[in-house]
Amino acid sequence: METSSKKVGVLVPLNANLEEDTSNSIPRVEISKGINLLGRDVIPITDKRLSRKHVSVIVSADDSAEVLVEGTNPVVIRSQDQRKKLLSGQKLTIRDGDIIELIPGHYLFKYKALDDVRKKSSPNKQKRPLTEGVQDEPLTQKRLRQVSEDEALARRLQTELNEDTQDTKNSAEAIRNFKPSEDKIPQTFRLMKVKGLQPWANTSSVSIADVIQGNVVIAVLSNYMVDIDWLMSACPNLKNIPHVLVVHGESDGRQANMKKHKLENWIFHKPSLPIAWGTHHSKAMFLVYPEGVRIIVHTANLIYVDWNNKSQGLWMQDFPLKNQDCLNKGSGFETDLIDYLSALKWPEFSVKLPELGNISFNSSFFKRFDYSSATVRLIGSVPGYHTGSNIKKWGHMKLRSILQDCVFDKEFQNSPLIYQFSSLGSLDEKWMSEFAFSMSSGVSDDNKKPLGLGDPLIVWPTVEDIRCSLEGYAAGSCVPSPQKNVEKPFLKKYWAKWKATHTGRCRAIPHIKTFTRYNGQNLAWFLLTSANLSKAAWGALQKNNTQLMIRSYELGVLFLPSSTIHAHAFSCTENRTPSENVHVSSSKTHEEKRTKLVTLSSLHTNKMSDVITLPVPYELPPQRYSSEDVPWSWDRQYKKRDVFGQVWP
Repeated sequence: METSSKKVGVLVPLNANLEEDTSNSIPRVEISKGINLLGRDVIPITDKRLSRKHVSVIVSADDSAEVLVEGTNPVVIRSQDQRKKLLSGQKLTIRDGDIIELIPGHYLFKYKALDDVRKKSSPNKQKRPLTEGVQDEPLTQKRLRQVSEDEALARRLQTELNEDTQDTKNSAEAIRNFKPSEDKIPQTFRLMKVKGLQPWANTSSVSIADVIQGNVVIAVLSNYMVDIDWLMSACPNLKNIPHVLVVHGESDGRQANMKKHKLENWIFHKPSLPIAWGTHHSKAMFLVYPEGVRIIVHTANLIYVDWNNKSQGLWMQDFPLKNQDCLNKGSGFETDLIDYLSALKWPEFSVKLPELGNISFNSSFFKRFDYSSATVRLIGSVPGYHTGSNIKKWGHMKLRSILQDCVFDKEFQNSPLIYQFSSLGSLDEKWMSEFAFSMSSGVSDDNKKPLGLGDPLIVWPTVEDIRCSLEGYAAGSCVPSPQKNVEKPFLKKYWAKWKATHTGRCRAIPHIKTFTRYNGQNLAWFLLTSANLSKAAWGALQKNNTQLMIRSYELGVLFLPSSTIHAHAFSCTENRTPSENVHVSSSKTHEEKRTKLVTLSSLHTNKMSDVITLPVPYELPPQRYSSEDVPWSWDRQYKKRDVFGQVWP
């Protein structure tokens, strides 16, 4: 912060009720003469909509203060009954009592001038200078216009509510009946709880406190964004865990702030990113207990909005320690896991565990657990130029190699594909064909011939979806794709609507990422992952298809039809011994009975042992965009007000 010594005022953080925020999560910011920079380098906020140098508060020799927008996102100034929006590069004089919204509707600070400064000028005596482009319309006219727009919005929402109610009746609130048994939970995934939904919409949904529980002795939390303060408040049990390793993708500045808030027994590690524009984007937890390990793969950043306001998904399974006579016995899941964890290269440390004594905690430690009952395969991405046998270890080539070895019901021949995600990379038709070829791999059970290419659709929220969502336009910040990526002409044929009436999540904007091949309500396979649709996440073939270049770390779980019957699933937190963990493979005959993957809207009952219901949050088949639908991109201006009366940006 570049300032002179004289203090002239303070920015006081406010809560949603416009009262001073006394939680101490965000400190007061002193304002002195000169230039006062505000942003993520000064204020401990993890939201990356906030730039490192977001705004400057410039105090002149006469003690007058101006706000200058330094970052790319707009800022709103509230003065008396007016709200003024400032775009990048614009500035505005502020006075005592004015409120700064660092992100429109979020992160509010009230400017309080010192007494001697306040006496120098009165907001009623001097007209505020406006820079070019900042609109200030008469209060009466503005109120009339906003009332008119609010009434129109209310009518539209009521119409949509009536339509949703009818749709809900037709789909019978399908998630209401999703109540998997304890034994079936590892074979499916669950949606995360969303605040503000009807209770039926959160049936069998989970929160972070539902998964981090019990006598955890080591926790590895892998994620992109991490808010330590929120994490500790949402899951107090973390304070009792002796060893916590946080593998993250935060910036160096954010990492320094995180270290200020961490406990002594916490270790932070940011994996190497050898290729430009990569991130550590994987979202997983590895919880070690005295007699087993819990592995969780999910789609949410470790921040409040991701675990409360978004459509998200989570898979979880517990695994026991290996018996002494099986220490060298592996599985496909174990290979997937160890390969991925080895690539993270976290700093090895020593721990003392009740059952194992002193051990070195590294990726090889996880070979001690029995993954033979795993119900999924792991699909990971790690950055690098992968060649030879390694080309099939990662990204879309890993998915291709697994699907190529799978036999599917003939109903999935040339059946369609779904790509659903929350950020779109810079793509071209050549790569889309490469990706679709991997997604279309596998053979038919009647003739062992390839299933053939499927036609993909992209499930992506429209501008109206974002505008009318639970968060209004603010939800669009978590669907961060620019016009140059979204509005490529060749993508028009792919767009399909996010419609989720059967799970009650039409207005809970998706941060979940899923990919699947389907026919009606039957699924050939289903992938829940951290990976968006981008070359950085999935990799791109190079050098005549002999090299796969990946920029980022990603992790997902692949659900496949299985011939294995799982019974008495092992639990790290309930009174079940490892000996009760039984998995029985049926005889490998042509007549063997395999599990069937279906959606919530399937007519098959989840009580049938061979039917696995997956709570796909959007409806299949999805509706294509109409001529009036516009795919959301976050760097466009939207002047039609959202549910909170805001415009964007």
